[in-house]
Amino acid sequence: MAVDPLIELRDVNKHYGTLHVLRDISLTVGRGEVVVVIGPSGSGKSTLCRVMNRLETVESGTILIDGQPLPEEGRGLARLRAEVGMVFQSFNLFAHKTVLANISLAQIKVRGRKKEDADRRSRELLDRVGLAGQAGKYPAQLSGGQQQRVAIARALAMDPKALLFDEPTSALDPEMINEVLEVMQQLAREGMTMVVVTHEMGFARSAANRVVFMSDGCVIEDRTPEEFFTAPESDRAKDFLSKILKH
Repeated sequence: MAVDPLIELRDVNKHYGTLHVLRDISLTVGRGEVVVVIGPSGSGKSTLCRVMNRLETVESGTILIDGQPLPEEGRGLARLRAEVGMVFQSFNLFAHKTVLANISLAQIKVRGRKKEDADRRSRELLDRVGLAGQAGKYPAQLSGGQQQRVAIARALAMDPKALLFDEPTSALDPEMINEVLEVMQQLAREGMTMVVVTHEMGFARSAANRVVFMSDGCVIEDRTPEEFFTAPESDRAKDFLSKILKH
């Protein structure tokens, strides 16, 4: 068990119609831990990520963030989403706002910061993700890798307790993947609590404290990267790894 649990799921179930996408999931993410979630398509990985800040509701089970149950809706939910940032596969930036405005917006609206304070914080974060010179540009003027780094800066701007990444590199061209993973590696080194759904096994190996392997809506294995990649216990994990590590 994690010493200081930040995110806790207990017996969580989720259906889409007749499809049982999360089956009795119990999972704890400790403060400062990087948990990478992997598994075949349709195994429930993205849904698992999205229930952690209530982008998806669940039918049964308990989800706690920092000891508090997830709020149903309203202001409490907006606050929670500020505490648990999310970075998506598609960058979800506002096309008609500059990079700077994209990062400052929620700071002003949700955190109540003054515009100049928000902008100052946004510029610091742009510098941190290697985009100091891009503040005045619009998303369409940036590459996919740059847009995703803006999205990470935007999530960080809320000073979240944890960040959720839902396949953050899967929409990117191969040459842009590393620039995003490098930012994520840096966050991991700085002790940011992260849950990362990804196909990037190199990142899982080097940055994760734990690898959670899912199949058919269940957590099949939850182990250190070293243990998981060198000696997977389940046939499903062995089969999955043999398919992806050959390439």
